[in-house]
Amino acid sequence: MTLLKDASAKKPLRGAIIGYGFISGKGHIPAYLERAKNRGDVEIIAIADICEGRRNLAQETLPQARIYSDYQALLNAESAHLDFVDISTPPCDHAAIAHAAFDKGLHVLCEKPLTTTLEEARSLLEHAMRAKRVLFPCHNYKHAPVVKAIREIIDSGKIGKVRSLTLNTYRNTHAKGVTEWKTNWRREKKYSGGGIAMDHGSHTFYLTFDWLGSYPTAVTAKMTNLEPGKYDTEDNFTAVLTFPTGIAHSHLTWTAGVRKVMYTVQGERGAITVDDDDLQLAVMEATGGADVAQGAVRWNVEKRSIASNWMDASHVSWFNSLFDQFQAAIEKGEFVGKEARESYLCIQLITTAYRSAQEGCRELPLATEVPVQA
Repeated sequence: MTLLKDASAKKPLRGAIIGYGFISGKGHIPAYLERAKNRGDVEIIAIADICEGRRNLAQETLPQARIYSDYQALLNAESAHLDFVDISTPPCDHAAIAHAAFDKGLHVLCEKPLTTTLEEARSLLEHAMRAKRVLFPCHNYKHAPVVKAIREIIDSGKIGKVRSLTLNTYRNTHAKGVTEWKTNWRREKKYSGGGIAMDHGSHTFYLTFDWLGSYPTAVTAKMTNLEPGKYDTEDNFTAVLTFPTGIAHSHLTWTAGVRKVMYTVQGERGAITVDDDDLQLAVMEATGGADVAQGAVRWNVEKRSIASNWMDASHVSWFNSLFDQFQAAIEKGEFVGKEARESYLCIQLITTAYRSAQEGCRELPLATEVPVQA
Protein backbone atom coordinates (compact mmCIF):
# COMPACT_ATOMS: atom_id res chain seq x y z
CA MET A 1 0.00 0.00 0.00
CA THR A 2 1.32 3.45 -0.90
CA LEU A 3 0.83 6.08 1.76
CA LEU A 4 0.00 9.45 0.29
CA LYS A 5 1.58 12.51 1.86
CA ASP A 6 -0.93 14.60 3.79
CA ALA A 7 -2.01 17.29 1.34
CA SER A 8 -2.91 19.60 4.18
CA ALA A 9 0.65 19.66 5.51
CA LYS A 10 2.18 23.10 5.16
CA LYS A 11 5.73 24.14 4.75
CA PRO A 12 6.93 26.31 7.63
CA LEU A 13 7.01 30.03 7.00
CA ARG A 14 10.64 31.07 6.63
CA GLY A 15 11.44 34.37 8.27
CA ALA A 16 14.22 36.81 8.99
CA ILE A 17 14.51 39.13 11.97
CA ILE A 18 15.66 42.68 11.26
CA GLY A 19 16.68 44.32 14.52
CA TYR A 20 17.83 42.06 17.37
CA GLY A 21 17.03 44.29 20.32
CA PHE A 22 15.02 43.67 23.48
CA ILE A 23 11.69 42.79 21.86
CA SER A 24 13.34 40.35 19.45
CA GLY A 25 15.70 38.81 21.96
CA LYS A 26 13.19 38.41 24.78
CA GLY A 27 9.90 38.29 22.88
CA HIS A 28 9.81 37.30 19.24
CA ILE A 29 12.75 34.89 19.02
CA PRO A 30 11.80 32.78 22.08
CA ALA A 31 8.23 32.60 20.75
CA TYR A 32 9.42 31.54 17.30
CA LEU A 33 11.70 28.87 18.76
CA GLU A 34 8.93 27.46 20.94
CA ARG A 35 6.51 27.55 18.03
CA ALA A 36 9.01 25.81 15.73
CA LYS A 37 9.46 23.10 18.34
CA ASN A 38 5.76 22.56 19.08
CA ARG A 39 4.12 23.31 15.74
CA GLY A 40 6.88 23.29 13.14
CA ASP A 41 5.21 26.05 11.13
CA VAL A 42 7.90 28.74 11.29
CA GLU A 43 11.66 28.88 10.85
CA ILE A 44 13.99 31.84 11.39
CA ILE A 45 16.87 31.53 8.98
CA ALA A 46 18.55 34.96 9.15
CA ILE A 47 19.02 37.96 11.42
CA ALA A 48 20.32 41.47 10.75
CA ASP A 49 21.48 44.04 13.27
CA ILE A 50 23.81 47.03 12.96
CA CYS A 51 25.34 46.37 16.40
CA GLU A 52 28.18 43.84 16.55
CA GLY A 53 27.43 42.91 20.16
CA ARG A 54 23.84 42.10 19.29
CA ARG A 55 24.89 40.10 16.24
CA ASN A 56 27.15 37.99 18.45
CA LEU A 57 24.30 37.33 20.86
CA ALA A 58 21.97 36.47 17.99
CA GLN A 59 24.45 33.91 16.69
CA GLU A 60 24.67 32.31 20.13
CA THR A 61 20.89 32.05 20.35
CA LEU A 62 20.37 30.82 16.79
CA PRO A 63 23.62 29.12 15.76
CA GLN A 64 22.09 27.88 12.49
CA ALA A 65 20.91 31.33 11.38
CA ARG A 66 22.90 33.50 9.01
CA ILE A 67 23.77 36.87 10.53
CA TYR A 68 24.09 40.18 8.66
CA SER A 69 25.21 43.68 9.62
CA ASP A 70 22.40 45.46 7.75
CA TYR A 71 19.02 44.69 6.27
CA GLN A 72 20.03 45.39 2.67
CA ALA A 73 22.71 42.71 2.79
CA LEU A 74 20.27 40.25 4.35
CA LEU A 75 17.57 40.89 1.75
CA ASN A 76 20.00 40.68 -1.15
CA ALA A 77 21.37 37.35 0.04
CA GLU A 78 18.30 35.70 1.54
CA SER A 79 15.11 36.96 -0.11
CA ALA A 80 14.84 33.95 -2.42
CA HIS A 81 14.74 31.70 0.64
CA LEU A 82 12.30 33.80 2.71
CA ASP A 83 8.56 34.23 3.11
CA PHE A 84 8.53 37.16 5.54
CA VAL A 85 10.57 39.62 7.55
CA ASP A 86 9.96 40.61 11.16
CA ILE A 87 10.90 44.28 11.59
CA SER A 88 11.89 45.02 15.19
CA THR A 89 14.12 48.07 14.76
CA PRO A 90 13.45 51.55 16.17
CA PRO A 91 10.47 53.13 14.34
CA CYS A 92 12.59 55.54 12.28
CA ASP A 93 13.63 52.65 10.02
CA HIS A 94 10.35 50.72 9.75
CA ALA A 95 9.17 52.25 6.48
CA ALA A 96 12.43 51.90 4.56
CA ILE A 97 12.88 48.26 5.59
CA ALA A 98 9.26 47.35 4.83
CA HIS A 99 9.45 48.94 1.36
CA ALA A 100 12.66 47.00 0.66
CA ALA A 101 11.01 43.76 1.79
CA PHE A 102 7.98 44.33 -0.44
CA ASP A 103 10.33 44.99 -3.36
CA LYS A 104 11.78 41.53 -2.72
CA GLY A 105 8.32 39.92 -2.64
CA LEU A 106 8.19 39.31 1.11
CA HIS A 107 5.42 39.64 3.68
CA VAL A 108 6.04 42.06 6.55
CA LEU A 109 5.39 41.69 10.26
CA CYS A 110 6.25 45.02 11.87
CA GLU A 111 6.53 46.23 15.44
CA LYS A 112 4.44 49.26 16.43
CA PRO A 113 4.24 52.05 15.63
CA LEU A 114 4.03 51.09 11.97
CA THR A 115 5.77 54.33 10.97
CA THR A 116 6.45 57.75 12.49
CA THR A 117 4.57 59.81 9.89
CA LEU A 118 1.19 59.48 8.20
CA GLU A 119 2.74 59.87 4.76
CA GLU A 120 5.01 56.87 5.39
CA ALA A 121 2.08 54.82 6.66
CA ARG A 122 -0.03 55.57 3.60
CA SER A 123 2.89 54.73 1.30
CA LEU A 124 3.39 51.35 3.01
CA LEU A 125 -0.26 50.38 2.70
CA GLU A 126 -0.22 51.31 -0.98
CA HIS A 127 2.99 49.35 -1.56
CA ALA A 128 1.58 46.26 0.18
CA MET A 129 -1.40 46.31 -2.18
CA ARG A 130 0.79 46.73 -5.26
CA ALA A 131 3.18 44.00 -4.15
CA LYS A 132 0.33 41.71 -3.06
CA ARG A 133 2.14 40.99 0.18
CA VAL A 134 0.78 41.17 3.73
CA LEU A 135 1.57 44.15 5.94
CA PHE A 136 0.80 43.23 9.55
CA PRO A 137 1.50 45.33 12.68
CA CYS A 138 2.31 43.86 16.09
CA HIS A 139 -0.84 45.03 17.87
CA ASN A 140 -0.18 42.56 20.64
CA TYR A 141 -2.30 44.03 23.45
CA LYS A 142 -5.35 42.54 21.72
CA HIS A 143 -3.83 39.16 22.53
CA ALA A 144 -3.49 39.65 26.28
CA PRO A 145 -5.85 37.16 27.98
CA VAL A 146 -7.57 39.84 30.07
CA VAL A 147 -8.15 41.98 26.96
CA LYS A 148 -9.67 38.98 25.19
CA ALA A 149 -11.96 38.59 28.21
CA ILE A 150 -13.13 42.19 27.80
CA ARG A 151 -13.97 41.48 24.17
CA GLU A 152 -15.96 38.40 25.16
CA ILE A 153 -17.98 40.34 27.74
CA ILE A 154 -18.77 43.11 25.25
CA ASP A 155 -19.83 40.52 22.67
CA SER A 156 -22.07 38.81 25.24
CA GLY A 157 -24.18 41.96 25.56
CA LYS A 158 -24.05 41.86 29.37
CA ILE A 159 -23.12 45.52 29.74
CA GLY A 160 -25.11 46.71 26.74
CA LYS A 161 -23.79 49.23 24.26
CA VAL A 162 -20.38 50.62 25.22
CA ARG A 163 -20.55 54.39 25.66
CA SER A 164 -17.28 55.51 27.25
CA LEU A 165 -13.78 54.29 28.05
CA THR A 166 -10.78 55.21 30.14
CA LEU A 167 -7.41 53.67 29.39
CA ASN A 168 -4.48 54.49 31.63
CA THR A 169 -0.97 53.12 31.15
CA TYR A 170 1.51 53.75 33.96
CA ARG A 171 5.24 53.21 33.67
CA ASN A 172 7.96 54.32 36.07
CA THR A 173 10.42 54.87 33.19
CA HIS A 174 10.61 54.69 29.44
CA ALA A 175 11.25 51.23 28.08
CA LYS A 176 15.00 50.82 28.03
CA GLY A 177 16.76 49.36 25.05
CA VAL A 178 19.56 46.82 25.17
CA THR A 179 22.82 47.90 26.80
CA GLU A 180 24.86 47.13 23.67
CA TRP A 181 23.15 49.90 21.63
CA LYS A 182 21.60 53.26 22.64
CA THR A 183 19.67 52.21 25.73
CA ASN A 184 17.64 55.44 25.75
CA TRP A 185 16.72 55.57 22.06
CA ARG A 186 13.00 55.88 22.89
CA ARG A 187 13.71 59.36 24.31
CA GLU A 188 15.41 60.57 21.11
CA LYS A 189 12.91 61.71 18.49
CA LYS A 190 15.22 60.96 15.56
CA TYR A 191 14.98 57.25 16.41
CA SER A 192 11.57 56.96 18.05
CA GLY A 193 9.51 59.58 16.24
CA GLY A 194 8.11 60.75 19.57
CA GLY A 195 7.77 59.89 23.24
CA ILE A 196 5.27 57.78 25.12
CA ALA A 197 2.41 58.58 22.73
CA MET A 198 4.41 57.23 19.79
CA ASP A 199 5.64 54.27 21.82
CA HIS A 200 2.42 53.27 23.60
CA GLY A 201 -0.32 55.21 21.84
CA SER A 202 -1.04 52.52 19.27
CA HIS A 203 -1.87 49.98 22.00
CA THR A 204 -4.33 52.35 23.63
CA PHE A 205 -5.92 53.58 20.44
CA TYR A 206 -6.57 50.28 18.68
CA LEU A 207 -8.26 49.04 21.85
CA THR A 208 -10.57 52.07 21.82
CA PHE A 209 -11.45 51.32 18.19
CA ASP A 210 -12.32 47.76 19.13
CA TRP A 211 -14.32 48.47 22.26
CA LEU A 212 -16.31 51.43 20.91
CA GLY A 213 -16.86 49.71 17.58
CA SER A 214 -16.01 52.76 15.50
CA TYR A 215 -13.20 55.17 14.68
CA PRO A 216 -12.66 58.58 16.33
CA THR A 217 -13.68 61.77 14.58
CA ALA A 218 -11.76 64.25 16.76
CA VAL A 219 -8.97 64.45 19.35
CA THR A 220 -7.71 66.94 21.88
CA ALA A 221 -4.43 66.29 23.69
CA LYS A 222 -1.91 67.61 26.18
CA MET A 223 1.64 66.46 26.83
CA THR A 224 4.63 67.35 28.99
CA ASN A 225 8.31 66.57 29.18
CA LEU A 226 9.65 66.63 32.74
CA GLU A 227 13.28 66.43 31.53
CA PRO A 228 13.43 68.87 28.58
CA GLY A 229 17.15 69.49 28.94
CA LYS A 230 17.89 65.80 28.70
CA TYR A 231 15.34 64.41 26.22
CA ASP A 232 13.36 65.83 23.30
CA THR A 233 10.26 63.62 23.65
CA GLU A 234 7.22 63.72 25.91
CA ASP A 235 6.96 61.53 29.00
CA ASN A 236 3.32 62.30 29.89
CA PHE A 237 0.43 62.36 27.43
CA THR A 238 -3.34 62.73 27.87
CA ALA A 239 -5.96 62.68 25.13
CA VAL A 240 -9.73 62.78 24.76
CA LEU A 241 -11.13 61.04 21.69
CA THR A 242 -14.57 61.70 20.27
CA PHE A 243 -16.26 58.75 18.56
CA PRO A 244 -19.61 58.46 16.77
CA THR A 245 -20.47 55.88 19.43
CA GLY A 246 -19.05 57.50 22.57
CA ILE A 247 -15.96 59.03 24.14
CA ALA A 248 -12.58 57.77 25.33
CA HIS A 249 -10.02 59.22 27.74
CA SER A 250 -6.43 58.01 27.71
CA HIS A 251 -3.44 58.79 29.88
CA LEU A 252 0.07 57.52 29.23
CA THR A 253 2.99 58.20 31.52
CA TRP A 254 6.63 57.25 31.94
CA THR A 255 6.87 59.06 35.30
CA ALA A 256 4.51 57.02 37.47
CA GLY A 257 5.58 55.27 40.65
CA VAL A 258 4.25 51.97 39.38
CA ARG A 259 4.00 49.79 36.27
CA LYS A 260 0.34 49.11 35.60
CA VAL A 261 -2.56 49.28 33.15
CA MET A 262 -6.01 50.36 34.32
CA TYR A 263 -8.98 50.25 31.99
CA THR A 264 -12.70 50.94 32.39
CA VAL A 265 -15.39 50.09 29.88
CA GLN A 266 -18.73 51.76 30.62
CA GLY A 267 -21.87 50.30 29.05
CA GLU A 268 -25.58 51.01 29.20
CA ARG A 269 -26.24 48.28 31.77
CA GLY A 270 -22.89 47.69 33.39
CA ALA A 271 -19.17 48.23 33.42
CA ILE A 272 -15.85 46.43 33.26
CA THR A 273 -12.84 47.58 35.25
CA VAL A 274 -9.38 46.12 34.80
CA ASP A 275 -6.34 46.56 37.03
CA ASP A 276 -3.62 44.50 35.31
CA ASP A 277 -4.83 40.90 35.73
CA ASP A 278 -7.80 41.73 37.98
CA LEU A 279 -11.12 42.15 36.17
CA GLN A 280 -14.39 43.24 37.74
CA LEU A 281 -17.69 43.02 35.92
CA ALA A 282 -20.63 44.91 37.37
CA VAL A 283 -24.02 44.40 35.72
CA MET A 284 -27.04 46.50 36.68
CA GLU A 285 -30.09 44.75 38.05
CA ALA A 286 -33.17 46.97 38.16
CA THR A 287 -35.65 46.43 41.00
CA GLY A 288 -38.52 48.59 39.84
CA GLY A 289 -37.09 51.88 38.63
CA ALA A 290 -34.01 53.61 37.34
CA ASP A 291 -32.90 55.75 40.26
CA VAL A 292 -30.07 54.18 42.22
CA ALA A 293 -30.45 56.85 44.90
CA GLN A 294 -33.88 55.44 45.71
CA GLY A 295 -32.61 51.89 45.94
CA ALA A 296 -34.18 50.93 42.63
CA VAL A 297 -30.93 49.59 41.17
CA ARG A 298 -28.32 47.20 42.41
CA TRP A 299 -25.35 45.60 40.73
CA ASN A 300 -24.31 42.00 40.40
CA VAL A 301 -20.54 42.06 40.72
CA GLU A 302 -18.19 39.37 39.46
CA LYS A 303 -14.47 39.46 40.16
CA ARG A 304 -11.82 37.31 38.56
CA SER A 305 -8.10 37.26 37.97
CA ILE A 306 -6.89 36.47 34.46
CA ALA A 307 -3.15 35.88 34.29
CA SER A 308 -1.77 38.07 31.51
CA ASN A 309 1.87 38.61 32.51
CA TRP A 310 1.72 42.41 32.24
CA MET A 311 5.00 42.76 34.11
CA ASP A 312 6.85 40.92 31.34
CA ALA A 313 7.61 43.73 28.89
CA SER A 314 8.48 41.23 26.15
CA HIS A 315 4.87 39.95 26.08
CA VAL A 316 6.27 36.71 24.74
CA SER A 317 3.24 34.75 25.93
CA TRP A 318 0.95 36.78 23.63
CA PHE A 319 3.00 36.30 20.47
CA ASN A 320 1.59 32.98 19.27
CA SER A 321 -1.92 34.39 19.07
CA LEU A 322 -0.67 37.38 17.08
CA PHE A 323 1.38 35.20 14.74
CA ASP A 324 -1.69 33.02 14.12
CA GLN A 325 -3.41 36.12 12.72
CA PHE A 326 -0.41 37.01 10.57
CA GLN A 327 -0.29 33.48 9.23
CA ALA A 328 -4.02 33.56 8.48
CA ALA A 329 -3.67 36.89 6.65
CA ILE A 330 -1.01 35.35 4.41
CA GLU A 331 -3.16 32.30 3.68
CA LYS A 332 -6.20 34.46 2.86
CA GLY A 333 -4.29 37.08 0.87
CA GLU A 334 -5.36 39.90 3.19
CA PHE A 335 -2.57 42.24 2.16
CA VAL A 336 -3.96 45.33 3.89
CA GLY A 337 -6.39 43.94 6.42
CA LYS A 338 -8.09 45.42 9.45
CA GLU A 339 -4.93 45.47 11.55
CA ALA A 340 -2.90 47.30 8.91
CA ARG A 341 -5.65 49.82 8.28
CA GLU A 342 -6.00 50.48 12.00
CA SER A 343 -2.23 50.95 12.28
CA TYR A 344 -2.63 53.79 9.78
CA LEU A 345 -5.44 55.30 11.87
CA CYS A 346 -3.25 55.01 14.98
CA ILE A 347 -0.48 57.02 13.31
CA GLN A 348 -3.03 59.60 12.19
CA LEU A 349 -4.31 59.86 15.75
CA ILE A 350 -0.86 60.14 17.33
CA THR A 351 0.43 62.77 14.91
CA THR A 352 -2.81 64.78 15.12
CA ALA A 353 -2.71 64.58 18.92
CA TYR A 354 0.82 65.98 18.85
CA ARG A 355 -0.42 68.89 16.78
CA SER A 356 -3.34 69.41 19.18
CA ALA A 357 -0.98 69.59 22.16
CA GLN A 358 1.31 72.02 20.33
CA GLU A 359 -1.65 74.24 19.45
CA GLY A 360 -2.88 74.72 23.01
CA CYS A 361 -4.94 71.53 23.31
CA ARG A 362 -7.16 72.53 20.40
CA GLU A 363 -9.64 69.89 19.26
CA LEU A 364 -8.72 68.66 15.79
CA PRO A 365 -10.71 66.53 13.37
CA LEU A 366 -9.74 63.01 12.31
CA ALA A 367 -10.59 61.16 9.11
CA THR A 368 -12.28 57.82 9.68
CA GLU A 369 -11.50 56.37 6.26
CA VAL A 370 -8.19 54.87 5.22
CA PRO A 371 -7.21 56.23 1.78
CA VAL A 372 -6.13 52.80 0.51
CA GLN A 373 -8.52 50.26 -0.93
CA ALA A 374 -8.33 46.88 0.81
